[in-house]
Amino acid sequence: MTGVYLDHNATTPLAERVRAAMLPWLGERWGNPSSIHRFGQAAAAAVEEAREQVARLVGANPLEVVFCGSGTEANNAVIWSAARRSGFRGHFVIAALEHPSVHAAAAAVAELGCAVTTVPPAPDGVIEPERLLASLRPESVLVALQLANNEVGTVQPVGAVAAGCRERGVLLLCDAVQAVGKIAVDREALGADYLVLAGHKFHGPVGAAALVVRGDTPFLPWLVGGAQERRRRASTTNVAAVVGLGAAAAVAHGELPARAARLAALRDRCEEGLGAIPGVRIHARTAPRLPNTCHVAFPGLIGQELMIRLDLAGYAVSTGSACASGAVEPSPLLLAMGIARDEALASIRISFGLTNRPAEVDAFLPELAAAVAALRAGTTP
Repeated sequence: MTGVYLDHNATTPLAERVRAAMLPWLGERWGNPSSIHRFGQAAAAAVEEAREQVARLVGANPLEVVFCGSGTEANNAVIWSAARRSGFRGHFVIAALEHPSVHAAAAAVAELGCAVTTVPPAPDGVIEPERLLASLRPESVLVALQLANNEVGTVQPVGAVAAGCRERGVLLLCDAVQAVGKIAVDREALGADYLVLAGHKFHGPVGAAALVVRGDTPFLPWLVGGAQERRRRASTTNVAAVVGLGAAAAVAHGELPARAARLAALRDRCEEGLGAIPGVRIHARTAPRLPNTCHVAFPGLIGQELMIRLDLAGYAVSTGSACASGAVEPSPLLLAMGIARDEALASIRISFGLTNRPAEVDAFLPELAAAVAALRAGTTP
């Protein structure tokens, strides 16, 4: 496929080393890891190696890693577990910037009797720990605070919130899907009771994710009917996908400092060039952010129209979360940050990845400037 891909927060291309690790398990090697014969045991060994690789990347014990199909599944599993353990009478505190899978799951358990409090971020897109912790009640059972936001890229104070939750006996779910593979993530340092990651966000396969459950933290499985994953997630293991997730974790672990610096250089190069476009506004620029993410508004335009024009020119960007990109309504996150509706609608997200090069940034900027000028002039492509 031709064109320049600048939408790596939606998904990333599969790394060649990851593909090479997966290929044997898509052809000449097979086996159900639950089987005790040599085919099954070979598959089980590959799965356990991947478990160790994932654990190493996030500073966890391999026994804490539960493989699953997606970050969405993992988030749902944790929220439903907490709701069931509370008899559907517990209280949840959810950051407004969470992924839709967290908001939708919280809304679903609220229909069954749970209470949910949503805490907005500050105008810079970062949650204030004191404000979130002040929302806790005696009946609170779970706080959900992601590590990095998928739209504006802000990195959240998970460690400070986790410490406050621990003092109050409340469990913390940290959706780190957008952070793992881009910045250093240490589950122990964060203090999260549940940590979620997904391979396709850091050049691994779609359909491979992990939920890291701290030590003896309580967890009721969402999928039942089998003893897989130490009875925490029933389903025949997708060996090829899990092996790919492990390989992506191993590659990221070895490359992380250089990877983050390279991505930050691309983002900074882009944002420096954006200054030449009249009226441009870069969101959350002064906040701690992912090194690869630039969220920018061009007031007076419609971001979706700009995205389409850029696509026709050969550049793929986003108007927000890919999970919500079918909608033309402004991003709820941007509105929660206090950004005006018109400015929110005028925004696009540019997210860089390992396949991008400085020359692509240099070629993209004049195309972006031309597209903005054309839309402001009311001309058609």
